[in-house]
Amino acid sequence: MTKEELLRGTDLFLLDLDGTVYLGDAPIGGMRETLMRLRGIGKRLVFLTNNSSKTPEEYEKKLARLGLWGEGDAVYTSAMAAISYLRAHHAGARVHVRATDAVRAQFAAGGILLDDTAPEVCVLAYDTALDFAKMKAFNEFLAGGAVYLATHPDDVCPTAGVPMPDVGAFLALFERASGRMPSVICGKPYPVMAACVADAFGVPAARTCMAGDRMHTDIRFANAAGMKSILVLSGETTRASMKRFPDRPDLVLASLNEIL
Repeated sequence: MTKEELLRGTDLFLLDLDGTVYLGDAPIGGMRETLMRLRGIGKRLVFLTNNSSKTPEEYEKKLARLGLWGEGDAVYTSAMAAISYLRAHHAGARVHVRATDAVRAQFAAGGILLDDTAPEVCVLAYDTALDFAKMKAFNEFLAGGAVYLATHPDDVCPTAGVPMPDVGAFLALFERASGRMPSVICGKPYPVMAACVADAFGVPAARTCMAGDRMHTDIRFANAAGMKSILVLSGETTRASMKRFPDRPDLVLASLNEIL
């Protein structure tokens, strides 16, 4: 597929964040102009992230500070997908959400009944303040038979220097402790996120393109959902490492800036 064909066939761009539009606190190359030009030719931009440690408002503030936010843009996180899933499949249930305080408040604002004493459902999000007492309580709830969900499967979170342990690493910990894995994972590459995005933005998968730097989340997500996909080499994946995966992007670009 050529860049021109992809642009003609896409109304909605789903953009991963770190490694795709910025690295840490720096936009990648001329990303401000690239996003502005995409908006100018009528493309809707949604910043789609598995990272459930922050609220959409926190991401919006960062994107605005970096000059990457524009009119009509939106942020969608794996925590938002988890809230939608809970409302659809566990309405009214008592839910223990292992997350940052801001994200727990987001769940509560979304109509989720938080319960840290006798929950029926446990949700593992990216709690960057996780400590032993929280781990012990979460493990006890799992041992007690609570339904087990997770926001996303990423093993590490990209950071300068050594990557930080992410929810995927926490999943391995609780599997060893409780013998359980989540019945549903809501973020990329799983279908809950794809269904939530289609419902939230009303654009069919065939007219949607996912752009990201990870084969096993971003590109696999697009392939499974029937979306177009762009792998960018500005983050985690290289041309050599992409060959280790069965997933296939429609385009491989040094950075998203090459799309125009």
